[in-house]
Amino acid sequence: MNLKPLITLLAIVNPLAIVPFFIHYTMGFSRAQRRRTVLISATTAFLVIAVSAVAGLQILDFFGISLASFQVGGGMLLLISALSMLNAQPAEAKATRDEVDDAAGRASIAVVPLTIPLLTGPATMSTVVIYADQAQTFWQHAALVGYGLVVAAATWVCFTLAEPIARVLGKTGINVMTRLMGLILAALAVEVMASGLVRLFPALGAA
Repeated sequence: MNLKPLITLLAIVNPLAIVPFFIHYTMGFSRAQRRRTVLISATTAFLVIAVSAVAGLQILDFFGISLASFQVGGGMLLLISALSMLNAQPAEAKATRDEVDDAAGRASIAVVPLTIPLLTGPATMSTVVIYADQAQTFWQHAALVGYGLVVAAATWVCFTLAEPIARVLGKTGINVMTRLMGLILAALAVEVMASGLVRLFPALGAA
């Protein structure tokens, strides 16, 4: 079984790095409200990955986008995310301060921006679509959807244990973990871009 897609997804989503955001957004929530937020976030993360795995290629065909071009663009997006992580910033953190403040005042922030875009954004979707193209059998596609369950489970665990994790690791520990995952993601991003460039320019492969 190829675990590279799972490793890549875990590196991008990296729910551990989103723990401080989760604590901030759910400050003042009751225990029941926090549990509901955790459940919705984990479920939404799974749905984003599952839909991208099942229908992502069809969406590309609809817009007339070649997978090679998508690989290069997606690889660049992954590399940008990796650079953010190397600076100890979450890979998908794209929300502005106004959005953060507005979200904190809503009854539920589980979907936006906590899950989209902080947990699963364009880089996550691009990665799943690229690996979906490489899947040749039903079981390989099913494995991608299954990896979505693993990511959802990791999200559920990290958010459920958010306060103990934050206390044990501290800001420095979370930053170190984020940087390590960023380094792994940077290497994977280069592989994705190289594969797309070889498809676009076959002469590169011959060289």
